[in-house]
Amino acid sequence: MSFELINIGIADLGVGKSPSILRTILGSCIGICIYDTSTRIGGLSHIMLPTSKKNAANPRKYADSAIPLLVEDMMRAGAMRNSMIAKIIGGAAMFKHTENSFMGDIGRNNIVSVQQILSGMNLRIVSSDVGGDYGRTIDFYLESGEVKIKTIGRDTKII
Repeated sequence: MSFELINIGIADLGVGKSPSILRTILGSCIGICIYDTSTRIGGLSHIMLPTSKKNAANPRKYADSAIPLLVEDMMRAGAMRNSMIAKIIGGAAMFKHTENSFMGDIGRNNIVSVQQILSGMNLRIVSSDVGGDYGRTIDFYLESGEVKIKTIGRDTKII
């Protein structure tokens, strides 16, 4: 079976249909995989920061603006809102920081923000692989809704 591999860059998002695979590489950023179990349409958003303060030049960079955009794009592609589920990956503490660091813990802040936004949109998080101090490469298989997570020095994980 032939499939399309769709690479999602940082501060970007993409939508595909089965049997496509959506791929991205994550550190402190979060990959939000949303899947419509009835149509097998999926979307992946690679967000960098929690909030845009509503004045962002690139709304795909921020959780509060990217997640609604992703859902809209999926629905335009034929997805059904009431059969969408979510998986979140990433949010690592990639940089040493202190309590007084201007950056704070970006990974943790991203995780909390994404969880709150998805909850507020009534999108159920069915699984996650977040935190830690290591990057991840993810492949989101739209045929099954599975996400394969590859990490250097660790076993491959499927959620």
